[in-house]
Amino acid sequence: MLDPAQCRQARLARDARFDGRFFVAVTTTGIYCRPVCPATPPLERNVRYFANSLAAAEAGFRPCLRCRPDSAPDSPAWRGTDTTLERALRLIDDGALRDGSLGELCDRLGVGERHLRRLFRKRLGVSPKAYAQHRQCLFAKQLLHQTTLPITDIAYASGFRSLRRFNDAFLTRIGLAPRTLRRRAGDPGEGLTLWLAYRPPYAWPALRDFHAGRAIEGLEWVGEAHYGRHIRWGEAKGRFTAEHVPQRHAFRVRLALDDLRALSPVVRHIRRVLDLDADTATIESHLADAFPGIDLVEGLRLPGIWSPFEAGVRAILGQQVSVAAARRQVITLVDELGEPAGDAAGHHFPVPRAIADSELTFLGMPGARRGTLKRFAAWYVDAEAADEPSRWTALKGIGPWTADYATMRGTSHPDVWLGGDLGVQRALPALNGAEPADAAPWRSYLTFQLWSR
Repeated sequence: MLDPAQCRQARLARDARFDGRFFVAVTTTGIYCRPVCPATPPLERNVRYFANSLAAAEAGFRPCLRCRPDSAPDSPAWRGTDTTLERALRLIDDGALRDGSLGELCDRLGVGERHLRRLFRKRLGVSPKAYAQHRQCLFAKQLLHQTTLPITDIAYASGFRSLRRFNDAFLTRIGLAPRTLRRRAGDPGEGLTLWLAYRPPYAWPALRDFHAGRAIEGLEWVGEAHYGRHIRWGEAKGRFTAEHVPQRHAFRVRLALDDLRALSPVVRHIRRVLDLDADTATIESHLADAFPGIDLVEGLRLPGIWSPFEAGVRAILGQQVSVAAARRQVITLVDELGEPAGDAAGHHFPVPRAIADSELTFLGMPGARRGTLKRFAAWYVDAEAADEPSRWTALKGIGPWTADYATMRGTSHPDVWLGGDLGVQRALPALNGAEPADAAPWRSYLTFQLWSR
């Protein structure tokens, strides 16, 4: 975490670049705030600083109702670099403990329950279940503040199986009953709208133009200030449109989803696709030190793709062809095999089974590449891929570039270097002979900086 002097300076300036990087607890009121809180700043002797909201809550502080810590961008720093812990947090955020047991989660991680509990206690000071409940309650608080969903629906969307359990957990974790935060009644005809915050700066024009040049008609839509698409999460289907509102350092997201149980992981993945939690000030400071004189686009974000599977398909169709040619192939694939989007125009991205069972004769490309695409989809059908692109190179026709591209865009991994990419190779002189490895652990951002030249 930042040292206390930096935290003090940031909170007194209400510097939005530090939003979510630490939280400010006030001992005289018992609440904790974001550093951008509009309330009168407390005296320094009455302040404690915490690296994350979980630590503040475990110390007995409750979230501020004005600045709403539940709406702050996340910070990757507090999650650390332990691969097992990072993967456990990701799976829990996606609902692993809502839909299964701790033992099942440990089986997926390949570790014992005692080891995982020890890891959580050492790094976060709480058990895995306590972490999960904290995240569920914060998400519920965000929905209570920002939406008109009925409280029963909010409990369901936040991963609770009963209203009573939700009320008890919320009162324990937040210090208030859910109904005390609900100031307006729900309108059944009103759509779901959420505000998703980020730390500025945010290079929206660069991200918008990148998506616009690759947008798949019928699946995605891009405008001057928005990006949207049809989505699928498990059996749930829906669509979202995210409108950039720079004055609020946030996106206004209008979302339709046919199963509220998927709402929390869907919102998390929208954040990932838009790279809202990146600390670009830290990333770009590192790149500037590693490559003196390099001209950086300030606030550049990684352009995410909804899933590793979709990223893999788009990468295979983009092998050894131009961006425009790859885009045409993906549009054809979506038109032919994508499930219609119901009451909305367009299609969802094809599921693995649809691609695996098709001869793909409608795709104008070499037979070997069609074979690669079918093998890849069949691998997913058999549940062997496990959304780990590093394993895909075992399949004939998939090399490091395809796997790395899918890792960078389909999982938003921050440290992928696409050294074999033609666009990257053309931009290499900008590094003035420095080694790309010096960009670690932010080589994905260096790749996109070079793409953006």
